[in-house]
Amino acid sequence: SIAVGFGDGTVRIFTSGESSEPIKAHKDIVLCMSKDGDNILTGGDDGRFLNISLDGEISEIGNFGTRWVDHVTANNGSLVCSSGNIVYLWSPNHKEPKLFEHNSTIGGIAFDAKGRRLAVSRYGGVTVWRRGKNKWSSSNYSWKGSHGKVTFSPNGKYLVTSMQENQLHGWRLNDKADLAMSGYPAKIKSFNWVGDTPYLVTSGASEAVCWPFDGKEGPMGRKPVCVASGGKQYATFVESLTEENAVFVGFKDGLVLLSEIDEKKNSITIRNSTGSEVSAIVVSETRAHILIGDIKGNVTWSSIRPQQN
Repeated sequence: SIAVGFGDGTVRIFTSGESSEPIKAHKDIVLCMSKDGDNILTGGDDGRFLNISLDGEISEIGNFGTRWVDHVTANNGSLVCSSGNIVYLWSPNHKEPKLFEHNSTIGGIAFDAKGRRLAVSRYGGVTVWRRGKNKWSSSNYSWKGSHGKVTFSPNGKYLVTSMQENQLHGWRLNDKADLAMSGYPAKIKSFNWVGDTPYLVTSGASEAVCWPFDGKEGPMGRKPVCVASGGKQYATFVESLTEENAVFVGFKDGLVLLSEIDEKKNSITIRNSTGSEVSAIVVSETRAHILIGDIKGNVTWSSIRPQQN
């Protein structure tokens, strides 16, 4: 199943061969979503932090009134959301959340692979909260400017954010060495880790820009691999197909391509231009189906196996 949030506050859950009924979750816009086991976490501009089952049952985890819930995530039973400049974390078997306060509005939140560290991006950098036996401790990674989406590398050695400017910024966690990844013609709306190397694949250019994070230095002093050309159109969303060392790339005109992380190989067209910017791509856990969403609320749900054979 794949869940989709819409601008009217509804959530739809798509399962192959079954119809999808709208679930009225939020008053207005579904601002953010995340997976929590078989359930879905959502946050809205109505200030509600919700847990939704695949059967459509809704339970309210938190309610912040007029303050929007901008980001949600989960790991090992911990449920997390941010509202304003505060991150709220509900641990298993705890009714009340732990509060992590920051000096500005939160731009993004992400756990590392083991769930021991929580990265919170904000103006001026990222705060990394580390879970101890009895308390959480924090470390700051500083870089001037406004930081948005944040991610740990799969091996936990690097931290990367997208910035208000058309660039990425990263840190090597063990020594706080800075990584500058710039030169983009547009804002980076989406990024994703691909393959075992791994590569950080990003939107924001006329091709998918793939930064190598192998070796001791990661992308420092190295050029990215660029695949899946959209011509004059900028990529707006990327989604990994890790087992194939490949990536789906959606563009501003609705075009969707599938490409291996190899500049010598041609891309496969998954969908032609529709005139509407791609805002979401999700692959089912079985890798049999793909869902493509755009900014006008249109959803394409189709099999991807025939195109790959």
